[in-house]
Amino acid sequence: MSDFKRTLVTTALPYANGPVHLGHLAGVYLPADIYVRYKRLKGEDIIHIGGSDEHGVPITITAEKEGISPRDVVDRYHRMNLDAFSKCYISFDYYGRTTSEVHHKTAQEFFLEIEQKGIFQQKTEKLFFDTKAGRFLSDRYVTGTCPICNNPEANGDQCEQCGTHLSPLELINPKSKLSDATPELRDTMHWYFPLGRFQEQLEAYVNTHEDEWRSNVVNYTRTWLKQGLNDRAITRDLSWGIKVPLESEEASGKVLYVWFDAVLGYISFTKEWAAERGESNLWTSYWQDPQCRLVHFIGKDNVVFHTLMFPAILMAWNEGRSNELYNLADNVPASEFMNFEGRKFSKSRNYAVYLGEFLEKFPADTLRYSIAMNYPENKDTDFSWQDFQNRTNGELADTLGNFIKRSVDFTNSKFGGVVPIDCPPHLMESFAVILTHDNDVEIDRLDNRVNLDDLIDEIGQAYEQFHFREAVSKTMDIARKANRYLTQNEPWKLIKSDRDAAAQIMSVSLNLCHTLALLFYPVIPETCNRIYAMLGFDGTIDSIIKQVVNPENSLWEQAKKPGLQKGHKLRGNSEILFTKIEDSAIAPELEKIAALLAEAEKREAGAEQERMEFKPEISFDDFQKVDLRVARVIAAEKVQKAGKLLKLQLQVGSVTKQVLAGIAKHYTPEEMIGKNVVLVANLAERSIRDEVSEGMILAVEGADGKLFVLEPSGNEINGKQIQ
Repeated sequence: MSDFKRTLVTTALPYANGPVHLGHLAGVYLPADIYVRYKRLKGEDIIHIGGSDEHGVPITITAEKEGISPRDVVDRYHRMNLDAFSKCYISFDYYGRTTSEVHHKTAQEFFLEIEQKGIFQQKTEKLFFDTKAGRFLSDRYVTGTCPICNNPEANGDQCEQCGTHLSPLELINPKSKLSDATPELRDTMHWYFPLGRFQEQLEAYVNTHEDEWRSNVVNYTRTWLKQGLNDRAITRDLSWGIKVPLESEEASGKVLYVWFDAVLGYISFTKEWAAERGESNLWTSYWQDPQCRLVHFIGKDNVVFHTLMFPAILMAWNEGRSNELYNLADNVPASEFMNFEGRKFSKSRNYAVYLGEFLEKFPADTLRYSIAMNYPENKDTDFSWQDFQNRTNGELADTLGNFIKRSVDFTNSKFGGVVPIDCPPHLMESFAVILTHDNDVEIDRLDNRVNLDDLIDEIGQAYEQFHFREAVSKTMDIARKANRYLTQNEPWKLIKSDRDAAAQIMSVSLNLCHTLALLFYPVIPETCNRIYAMLGFDGTIDSIIKQVVNPENSLWEQAKKPGLQKGHKLRGNSEILFTKIEDSAIAPELEKIAALLAEAEKREAGAEQERMEFKPEISFDDFQKVDLRVARVIAAEKVQKAGKLLKLQLQVGSVTKQVLAGIAKHYTPEEMIGKNVVLVANLAERSIRDEVSEGMILAVEGADGKLFVLEPSGNEINGKQIQ
């Protein structure tokens, strides 16, 4: 790690088709921001690059549902999410968009480079085609029953219920999201990236990082490697996306698959950041200089895209080159999931707390702290309103806020708002936290002391290893010890008999306020800037950091030393840093959760299933009288002046029968021709609209009222009896 001169941090690109929720914040953006802020305190050269993923099927689906353009969708949610991140103090150096010209050009350059090397493969495959919509269906446009958990609402790329990655062909009873029709398979040609070609290189890459990466990252990656890496399509039949940059018939109507396109956004956004600074080539110092460390913050569902697929793309670019070589990620700290009141966040099921809405009601720093203390590092964790309330009231208000305010208020009232004496360095290195002041015991001989330098080094080490919950917990421990130090030494009593001793306690306390402002800055930056102002410093911590890029004299190292000397003037009035959250403030949120939970449980249980009304019971002998046969539709036409009826000519073995079926609103005559159907072959004929009907075909009604004709399949089944 010491070999690196600078660090580039990237965060997974959220789809710009909906608002980000607390699960996104907890798993990716907050830990990345905490890490970046810590590194800035250390005086290191680090940048944080993020942005919106504005291509992909979820966006086109949203656009079609709302009757607007994909551009309208991404414009809306890009602004919304960037605004929410800003209000939560997520400090991106640049937040880009994959619809930008620079990004399109970058992705196309990568495609052409790899295509010219002959690495891509072209394959003709069968994909689902919606005959009603007249288009091929990408995986997200196909829904059906998951073959693993039987979830009836699984998508063609993944089942949200069990997390299994799927292909549309694996779904049971697939349907098109465009028309709800059963799609048919047709041939189409696509470009594929041969991941298997890079398997050995990828295994070697993973081996070099196995001891540093989190176990979940290694395990997910090793599972894929063990199974053997397969070719993966990198193009799709879509109109929205980055056009395949080839002038050929095969490339017409095709765009780059979002998994290939999105990760390249990290590069294109860094280019845009450099150009914005007026140093257009600066981006190469972060991507093509081996002395730059690359760190990807992601959720566990994105691991293989960042440990296998993106590295393979970069390996393909680097292949055969001696210059302009791209760096591979040094670490991929993937989080587990943060659940919400015991269940997984889900935008599609509206089971979520959205970041923007949350920040309209509660301060960002209280949320940042609560999530940091529950960071899902190596197992799923849970966000609950009760825990949020308890941490805000107990740890932030009663411990940290109380200590800061008491220290400032007492200094203002008894020492004129001025630091009364210098704080000896040894008192910052070791400060008593349990024993009260005792004139008969020299302060530097007190037992039961806390070595502040050691605690700060432990916190720093935790941040370096991406143990955010540990780092924040240890920081709060210092606040607890400081609070206890002030409480048990009782300067408000001591000042009556020994003003100098009271002054010494307040000097230590005020300097601990300074230390805590710096140590807590990665987690609650807005509050720490306010503490800095209360302590009488010019400028915010944010502004000072920008001027100090020197690890040897960094603000992090300054946290170990007295920062307020004798005569330093505080700002004046103190302020309440954290307002306690009353039960009445979270009661509406708890009610909302109860309603969402009830709805989810209702849905999962199949909830209030329709009451089944059966027809009168019949005997087995009566049932045996029904002759069900497989018939083939050989002709079909509409019945005049009967909008619901189709007249079907059915081939049943060697016999032809005419049947009038009430399916005209669900099937056209052309759709019915050639279908196998189930016929009640011995039903007495009857006259309908002056036409004879010699039986009845079977169909089932879907939840939306659509009829689906039963279609038996198999060889030589025409005329066969249904058993």
